[in-house]
Amino acid sequence: MRSRFLTASLLALALPLSASAAPSRTIVFQGGTVLDGTGGRPLREAAVVVRDGRIESVGLAIATKVPKDAEVIDFKGQTMLPGLISDHSHVGQTSGTTTGSQNYTRENVQKQLRQFAAYGVTTVTALGMNRPLFNELREEAHADGFSGADLFGAGQGIGVPEGGPPQAMTNNAPDQVFRPTTAEEARAAVRSLKKSRVDLVKVWVDSFLGKLPKMKPDIYKAVIDESHKQGLRVAAHIHDLEDAKAVVAAGVDILAHGVRDQPVDADFVNAMKERGVWYVPTLALDEATVLYADQPQLVDDPVLRPALSPQLRAQFEDAAWRKKTLADPKAREARHALETNLANLKTLYSAGVKVGFGTDSGATPLRIPGFAEHRELKLMVLAGLSPGQALAVATGNAAALLQLKDRGRIQLGMRADLFLVEGEAATHIAAVDRVVGVWRQGRKVAGRLPEAPAPAPTP
Repeated sequence: MRSRFLTASLLALALPLSASAAPSRTIVFQGGTVLDGTGGRPLREAAVVVRDGRIESVGLAIATKVPKDAEVIDFKGQTMLPGLISDHSHVGQTSGTTTGSQNYTRENVQKQLRQFAAYGVTTVTALGMNRPLFNELREEAHADGFSGADLFGAGQGIGVPEGGPPQAMTNNAPDQVFRPTTAEEARAAVRSLKKSRVDLVKVWVDSFLGKLPKMKPDIYKAVIDESHKQGLRVAAHIHDLEDAKAVVAAGVDILAHGVRDQPVDADFVNAMKERGVWYVPTLALDEATVLYADQPQLVDDPVLRPALSPQLRAQFEDAAWRKKTLADPKAREARHALETNLANLKTLYSAGVKVGFGTDSGATPLRIPGFAEHRELKLMVLAGLSPGQALAVATGNAAALLQLKDRGRIQLGMRADLFLVEGEAATHIAAVDRVVGVWRQGRKVAGRLPEAPAPAPTP
């Protein structure tokens, strides 16, 4: 893969940092705990030396020499993580409570990328429904000095006429999705994406619980075959086990969602392992359908509030909206999907299937950039992963899925994309909510959230 790849309160948090003077060439973080993104044991009383945006050394603080010109940051009582990496999000789709092509503007996308960064997400994959402006935005986000998350993506993606991604839900424009009717049209769409220098190809295979036409096998097989001929990998939107098995058999590289209709079986697990297919569960997607109606008190949660637009807050506070949401059959479907997804994640992770990190954040207003990634980590722990395992998925694994070898780990030579939090994240996943600061290539792009949550209990 090529190496190109808020609210007012969040903007106020991020923009002064981006406008500040150039950072010190050398920064030494001393005294805290490092989780390096590999899933290994935490390194306590550590020191991390950053020079010119890269990690120069990682070791014990007592054995680390501090250069004379260095800025020294004491992070005792804190945990340093690699910046979180989303393998499945969207940008420019939403604003307030609206979804649609009118929201795909430079200002809105960059605002969302700053919001991701404020929550420690330093790399984002916009997995489909991107407009032509995306190529410019990606290059701007790659630039050293950009104050938000780095950006990769799948261009428009390839869907189904009258099917996924649903027009009624996304309000997408014709330039946001290819909808081929023949295998040759599908191949032509892939070749067009190749010319646009996409990082991945996205394909929607799902029937959306039988409500929409499903992509025919000859179409997704043509997409996968042509993508591989063009040197591109394919991520498939699926929901059901039947479709997941079919696209894996056809050679897909990534399942962009978890299997949510029934438990996975041994045949599927073995196929995923044998073919090396990546699995991105997106647990937070279905939870978001009911979360804010179930828990209206979240509007005052200090972690959510910085990312909550006034329009969304008003919606969540509306008793009629909450009642309608919980009475909708989609609520029951979402609860079943989440329960199934949690169990399937544990089965697949325990079996050694490669698991990536994503939430579908930004696809609809309820999937809130940054906050969704924090929810995903907690849901992964609920599924049975340890906090350290969940964080390794969201950093080292997520970088490996994207074939990015310069980030996702705190190791010699890596980009200094760093996420610093209060407390012991290896034992308390809620520590990720207590943001201390976020650095991108050694440059601070975000500080504490406006209202820091209370500390977690000492283990």
